Amino acid sequence: MSEEVPRYEAIVLGLGGHGSASLYHLSKQLGDKVLGIEQFGVAHDKGSSHGLSRIIRLAYHEHPSYVPLLKRAYTLWRELEGATGRGLLYETGGLDIAPPTATGYNGFKRALQCCREHGLEHEVLSAEEVNSRYPGYTLPPHFQALLQPQGGILASERCIAAHISAAQQQGAQVHLHERACGWWVDPRTQDVMVKTDKCKYRAGRLVITGGAWMTQLIPEFQGFLKVERQVVGWFKCQENHHFQQSLFPVFILLDDSQNGFYGFPAFDHKSMKIGKFGHRGEWSSPDTLDRNVYPEDEEVLRVAVQKYFQSANHEMVQAVPCMFSNTPDQHFIIDHHPRHKQVIVCSACSGHGFKFCSVVGEITADLALKGQTEHPIDLLRFNPARPGIAEVLQRMHGSASPKM
Repeated sequence: MSEEVPRYEAIVLGLGGHGSASLYHLSKQLGDKVLGIEQFGVAHDKGSSHGLSRIIRLAYHEHPSYVPLLKRAYTLWRELEGATGRGLLYETGGLDIAPPTATGYNGFKRALQCCREHGLEHEVLSAEEVNSRYPGYTLPPHFQALLQPQGGILASERCIAAHISAAQQQGAQVHLHERACGWWVDPRTQDVMVKTDKCKYRAGRLVITGGAWMTQLIPEFQGFLKVERQVVGWFKCQENHHFQQSLFPVFILLDDSQNGFYGFPAFDHKSMKIGKFGHRGEWSSPDTLDRNVYPEDEEVLRVAVQKYFQSANHEMVQAVPCMFSNTPDQHFIIDHHPRHKQVIVCSACSGHGFKFCSVVGEITADLALKGQTEHPIDLLRFNPARPGIAEVLQRMHGSASPKM
């Protein structure tokens, strides 16, 4: 007697930021015919989306083509707030900061150009103006800042929980603490088969949003998608009111140090939060990540605190490791699997992806259900002209599906 395998119209593997949003948008059309599978719990602390908050901003130095996606993301975040009754997005204003002498000043100029090209409200401020308007900042005199008022904070863990809760209200099935072991395409039916540590499933479509675990679900990403250990810290503030949301915009600060810093006002916490892009340059994997915090981690962050936020140069009251999943060009991958059009591959990553979750979920649902999307994602597809993609495509076309 053959084993009966449950069938769904769509399955989502991984329910972090982008997976939870994908589940939500799929459930709008599929109801209880969509299943989300997550190896941990809702909004867990093992991946890339924990730590209370993520930056959202429209002034985007990474590439101007992200701005239309961001505009839609803002709309969808507000819609999710309305649907769930939860506060998720808090506009504090956002500052892009750099001295004209630094390599990072190119990022400042790109952010300014982005504002001008897309008609975004903005203001260029001197260091003196920043320090006066926002007393938590102590920028050196030669620094400049770009203020974009719509920059702000996403309550990341609440965002994930809201997407999953709303998806369940629409009928979506959610299996927690169940680890995906592999998937393959049934050559007879063209259904996608999914094997977990608990069961086997069949689906018409599969959306893979594995975050730092993508290389386990897409083995051809080995060597292409690299997992980086990241640590953020919270510093006790002497003048705490200077670091409240109304007086302290989120920031991207690109100084003479390698990569630059990012940070937040006191939010659901009594301390300022700061991180460094690239942190200590440590590559890892999700299953072997060192989750301890060391004095060297604090030193990396304190360098910026003691220079630019002097009234927060006190005890580091908390620090949390997480992971960045980096592509060679720092842009996302969102596309059909080159060999299996019923499989959507989504790695919206490289340390700047969470703000896009709401619109990425809409995009993956479009690709899965319609085969295409009206959103501008040419930059994010499997384009062989992108660094490393030609090798990935060669491996994908030359290998079997990752059955386990």
